Amino acid sequence: MDKLLVFVTTNPLLVTATVLTLVALVAFELRLRGRAGLELSIPEAVRMINNGATVVDVREPARYAAGHIVDAISMPSAELCKGEETGKIKKKRGILVVCEAGNESLQCTRRLRALGFEAAFSLGGGVAAWQRENQPLVASKR
Repeated sequence: MDKLLVFVTTNPLLVTATVLTLVALVAFELRLRGRAGLELSIPEAVRMINNGATVVDVREPARYAAGHIVDAISMPSAELCKGEETGKIKKKRGILVVCEAGNESLQCTRRLRALGFEAAFSLGGGVAAWQRENQPLVASKR
């Protein structure tokens, strides 16, 4: 134990860096666990879409018009998070929420789940990840 105390007192920067690294690692792990079960990978999302899920794009209308997933519905996150069962989304049907990078859609998915939409999921990485995987986007006709 004396050797540990001597090491800590003679190497404060090394000890501080080690502690900060451990804190960052724990925070990252907790963040990942918070997303578990709510986010889908691209292949899982494609499978869900092929099974008839409703795709809801919560990006700005201009970004949606520039390119979106086929048959996606444009719905601002504030409107979507009201969670009202409309002709657009149903509680019993799968819902895939999409945004640019996956953060806003994750928040909307959490809110929808709290409102009883148990089949709501977020697209991990958003449209940016969708494009990186060479998945198709369609532009709105003007």
